[in-house]
Amino acid sequence: MRLTVLGCAGSFPGPEAPCSAYLVEADGFRLLIDFGSGSLSTLQRYAGLHAPDAILLTHLHCDHVLDAVTYVVVRRYAPDGPYPPLPVYAPSGAPDRLAAAYGDGDGMDDVYQFYGLQPGTFPIGPLTVTVDRVNHPVETYGVRLEHEGRVLCYSSDTAPCEALLRLAQDADVFLCEASYLDGVENPPDLHLTGREAGEAATKAGARRLLLTHLVAAWGSEAHTVESAAAAYAGPLEVVRPGASYDI
Repeated sequence: MRLTVLGCAGSFPGPEAPCSAYLVEADGFRLLIDFGSGSLSTLQRYAGLHAPDAILLTHLHCDHVLDAVTYVVVRRYAPDGPYPPLPVYAPSGAPDRLAAAYGDGDGMDDVYQFYGLQPGTFPIGPLTVTVDRVNHPVETYGVRLEHEGRVLCYSSDTAPCEALLRLAQDADVFLCEASYLDGVENPPDLHLTGREAGEAATKAGARRLLLTHLVAAWGSEAHTVESAAAAYAGPLEVVRPGASYDI
């Protein structure tokens, strides 16, 4: 597998990064996980306008889905289009949420073929995908991808929970959010701190930790990395748009 980061800013686009979007490639198949604000730009820069063969949306907060709305224009009105419906795996309510954001009363069946997510394991292209509900205020799924004996886990947005540890168990790469700073009072059941991300990676036995979803405007990358490193002894780094990782 190959992971390419298209967007990694938490909650709203930062000065250097769009919101969450991650492209995973295996055997020529490309799965886009989340499609957050601004990431349509980096999709074109680092992969190609029509790169995705399927999309998985972990939850329906704006910073993880809004460019799936803009992408309707790309597929519906392309000079060489329209393109056939693209498979989209998403929580319940996704068709209505995206159509409402676009202002499309007729829906998006011509653009997307929706499949409702629920906890379990299923194939998407050559990938074996496992999703489970994690600890976030709306229906949210962490993701485990397996291919040829390799494992990539993506936390999505979550506070600490057992489901996250199961998904990340023995992962070769653990792409984990670290939105909050340690040492301050944070809202409960919403996001992880750097220390909590490091603790999850250690408990799960993950071999590499990639930190994402930092909120640049009121966070501290150095503090987050220091806190994570205090709880996790393996290799770790903060991801950037355009960064790629072979798994």
